[in-house]
Amino acid sequence: MVSKPDITVKFCKLELENPFLLSSAPPTCTGEMIMRAFEEGWAGAVTKTIKPDKTPVYDLDNRFGIMGFEDKQMILFENIEEVTKRPVGTWVKEIKEVKKKFPDKILIGSLMAEPKEEDWEELARTISEAGVDMLELNLGCPHGMPERGMGAFCGQRPDLIDRLTRAAKRTSSVPVMVKLTPNVTDIALMAQSAEKAGADAISAINTVLGLIGINIDTFEPMPTVDGKSTFGGMSGPGVKPIGQRCVAQIAQATNIPVSGIGGVTTWRDAVEYLLVGANNVQVCTAVMWRGYRIVADMIDGLTNYLSDRGFSSVKDIAGKTLPKLTAWGKLNKDYEVVATINKDLCIKCGLCYVACRDGGYQAIKFEQGKAAEVDEEKCDACALCTLICPVPNCTTWKRVKK
Repeated sequence: MVSKPDITVKFCKLELENPFLLSSAPPTCTGEMIMRAFEEGWAGAVTKTIKPDKTPVYDLDNRFGIMGFEDKQMILFENIEEVTKRPVGTWVKEIKEVKKKFPDKILIGSLMAEPKEEDWEELARTISEAGVDMLELNLGCPHGMPERGMGAFCGQRPDLIDRLTRAAKRTSSVPVMVKLTPNVTDIALMAQSAEKAGADAISAINTVLGLIGINIDTFEPMPTVDGKSTFGGMSGPGVKPIGQRCVAQIAQATNIPVSGIGGVTTWRDAVEYLLVGANNVQVCTAVMWRGYRIVADMIDGLTNYLSDRGFSSVKDIAGKTLPKLTAWGKLNKDYEVVATINKDLCIKCGLCYVACRDGGYQAIKFEQGKAAEVDEEKCDACALCTLICPVPNCTTWKRVKK
């Protein structure tokens, strides 16, 4: 056990007091909101995306929706909101105010414009000179903006990633990070385009394009705007597997740091992102659900985890899982196990029997009132029973030679 692990991280030569940042989203709509977040302990924040004043923005009424599990908890959150409506001049003023009050916090300016190099050059110059510590180029927004040649429209095209990254780098006085969309065939290729163009870092992922649900009584898609809707950006716990896959692929394919985004709700999620190559994590949906205060639990959880495992700093776990990720064809075909059930722990619920009978290999024997048993000859080690068993360590694995 380490008494006081170091949870600071370095990101593009910037010092973060912890790995937790607010992502560009409703929780960073104004300078006042960002300053309140900093008071709670967030190490940094990315402003809601700033665009040229000439670019119109429309915030639709009723623009959020959720998908829950058995109506008990939020699994996915969808939004069809656009970027900030506030003028560039207002942001310049508030950026200066935030940095004056919190000089040691990391403030990142998120930018978006049409695919015109002069627009990106002007915006990058203005916002970097306002005093931010870094720029984030929003090339990932999946709704509203792509229809007008912005956001994911640019992030889905390697040539535009290249041109717009170079344009921002030409006039920026601070490091430039490129935020990528997961709505592509190969996000590693997009990240390599950004790296080649001079990006100092990558942030991933932006929201996943989807349709959160349909009202089966009115037949209206949700969230409903005057009877209709559109595909929107999904976030929340349900997108974490996509986010982690993308971060791992980017970390394996590039040599620049990655800021991990997507479904970070607890300190455990953050640790997982750090293990697959993220340098830090950005959080949005969890804050919208429970407020800025959740960062205290994240900091405590990460600190205690490192201490309990004997790690002295965040650096000790950075990318630790990456060597264990490989191509499917390289996995060990000679690794053989079968499921085994601890009769002393079995509560005789029969869930494993039903799952294996109707969705597996009919390898579990079960009689009412008796503990379940595994027929090792039939067991194909699919793992269904181990996942559905409600008792910890009751259904586990046993190595065999078939």
